[in-house]
Amino acid sequence: MVKGLTRAYSTVRVDPAKFLLQLRAAYRVPISGYHGVYSLEIGEVDAVADSIIRSGMKLAAVEGAGFGLGGLITIVPDLGILSAITMRTIQKLSLLYGFEFNTDDEVAELWIAAASAAGVDISRELLEKEVVNKFVPRVIQRIAARASTEVVEKWAGRVIPLASSAIGAALNYWFVRAWGERAKLHFRQRHLLLRQRAQQEAWAAQGQPSLPTTTN
Repeated sequence: MVKGLTRAYSTVRVDPAKFLLQLRAAYRVPISGYHGVYSLEIGEVDAVADSIIRSGMKLAAVEGAGFGLGGLITIVPDLGILSAITMRTIQKLSLLYGFEFNTDDEVAELWIAAASAAGVDISRELLEKEVVNKFVPRVIQRIAARASTEVVEKWAGRVIPLASSAIGAALNYWFVRAWGERAKLHFRQRHLLLRQRAQQEAWAAQGQPSLPTTTN
């Protein structure tokens, strides 16, 4: 899982320029740059996020069905590909909600989101004390430890010869769904916070009282 996550980020990372074209062509999102998502209705952004997660779920299910035929023997390659699918899904969600990963801080935030998706709490103090090239491997280790626990608990059914393909498909499907939903929540909350700040600054510039804070 550690190798899979590391390889997923370094070799199959999402190209922001190509994904922007995909958002405009396939999802009909009317933006010229990622900053444009802040002018869209949040419900519209959420709908695209749900579609991205569903696509990742379907791809993971197909992959899990194929490798599931091999039972436990194919768990290692399955984990590598599942890591790539999951990480690419998280990267797409990051871009969709307006967060690119060009700077060290943005890369760190991406991995914090990945940790959140895995249900791992990353202390902000840890981030502040370490440079990204040391921080990221430590986060990957913690994410992998959590994900490996899920594998041990839920994938034991793959020892069943005839059912291993269906089980592999189902487990991969729900794995990406759970991680995708948690990552979506992470990015959505950050997105709404930035919207609120921009709105309050605009009202302050006009000399009017700020709007009440909301996270819905």
